[in-house]
Amino acid sequence: MYPVLLLVFCLSCWLLLSRRKQNASKGKLPPGPTPLPIIGNILQIDVKNISQSLSNLSKVYGPVFTVYFGMKPAVVLYGYEAVKEALVGLGEEFAGRSASPVTKKLNKGHVGIAYSVGKTWKELRSCYLMTLRSFGMGKRSIEDGIQEEAHCLVEELRKTNASLCDPTFTLGCASFNVICSIIFQNRFDYTDQDFLKLIEKINEFIAILSSPWIQLCNSFPILLDYYPGNFSKLYQNFSYLKSYFMEKVAEHQESLDIDNPRDFIDCFLIKMEQEKQSQELIFTFGNLMITLTDLFIAGTQTTSATLKYALLLLLKHPDVTAKAQEEIERVIGRHRSPCMQDRSNMPYMDALVHEVQRFIDIAPNSVPHAVTRDVKFRNYFIPKGTMILTSLTSILHDDKEFPNPKVFDPGHFLDKNGKFKKSDHFMAFSAGKRACTGESLGRMELFLFLTTILQNFTLKSEIDPKDIDTTATASGVARVPPNYKLCFIPV
Repeated sequence: MYPVLLLVFCLSCWLLLSRRKQNASKGKLPPGPTPLPIIGNILQIDVKNISQSLSNLSKVYGPVFTVYFGMKPAVVLYGYEAVKEALVGLGEEFAGRSASPVTKKLNKGHVGIAYSVGKTWKELRSCYLMTLRSFGMGKRSIEDGIQEEAHCLVEELRKTNASLCDPTFTLGCASFNVICSIIFQNRFDYTDQDFLKLIEKINEFIAILSSPWIQLCNSFPILLDYYPGNFSKLYQNFSYLKSYFMEKVAEHQESLDIDNPRDFIDCFLIKMEQEKQSQELIFTFGNLMITLTDLFIAGTQTTSATLKYALLLLLKHPDVTAKAQEEIERVIGRHRSPCMQDRSNMPYMDALVHEVQRFIDIAPNSVPHAVTRDVKFRNYFIPKGTMILTSLTSILHDDKEFPNPKVFDPGHFLDKNGKFKKSDHFMAFSAGKRACTGESLGRMELFLFLTTILQNFTLKSEIDPKDIDTTATASGVARVPPNYKLCFIPV
């Protein structure tokens, strides 16, 4: 046993040194902590709080540095200037994706919007954006759908009869229904059992995928073979989602009208028909399953978590809530639904939504990028395919742009006259070519849902506002708001 371990150790050292020599012969990666054989810099990175670990390392190695997850290097971009220079100034070069070993094992060669690259990514993204445009992105129809869902959300909250409740489930149903409307053309009742099971499976899937154990497996893929427990459960959930989606696709195939697409699945199926004579197949059933999974993960969890966090912050800061509700009363009143046109006349509410996203920093390191070709960046050499981590925390919590960044204050987005003030540092949806595809949809949901809730309810905490803890409960991949209860008192 010991000779085998020694051999593995020696081989790993040789591979690591060989890789570093190869990189040195072409140029050099940015500086960083010296990686140990096999495990890289894992001892210097807290998998439960990767963002803080990268912040600590940036103080030593500057805004561009290299860390090793196992034997795989990742170049970290820390701060507004470095991130903008890469994602915006060298958009094409930094537009790749670095799929994790766990993701590759799940997807089995198929790709969706999140991890596809090149022509495949552009075609899949174009299909999704075409769906949003066709069904109202920036027009009335999708806005009408979100307004309808906001009304349903308010009715569900009224059923609590102003008693203490945990808002997690209801907010989750609302955000899920928006995506369901775009993908399946219909929303579901909050008591529909199939709908509830879909939400449960996706939430479990995301929770496992974000767990410290899976992050460790991404650094050391061999663990997936020897300790497959969590991955097996992940795969079971994934299989359920694929089965559910295939049923919906089959229903769409039976009623498909090529001249009148109804939703994203119809648009994808039409693309499949048009592509039949092509040598390069992009619109396949396999890629459709991954794309649908990507859209549900990206379009539901972040929105519902942001809404949940927003309500907690409003409980913590009743003065902010009062100012927002005064503006809502003055601009909209109580007898019509908020609409996106109202936002230009509601600088405080607009600033509040931006500040919620800035403060909570829900995706501290965004989705990993990769360089699409060999790149010379700030006199360093980054080989094609190298993973790129962008620290959004370093931008959203930049104290030069946002005084007292750890303090929740909508004033960060207001000028001295109380008008809304844009900031180039607002990168809650990332930046450049791979910025969040659903950014416009997400902005619309957050504004309409929050405004509608504040229009209809007074929020009351079960504890004194000064005792409310707004610290995230997890921050490995995403920041999750702590659980809490509140009362929705009709106004």
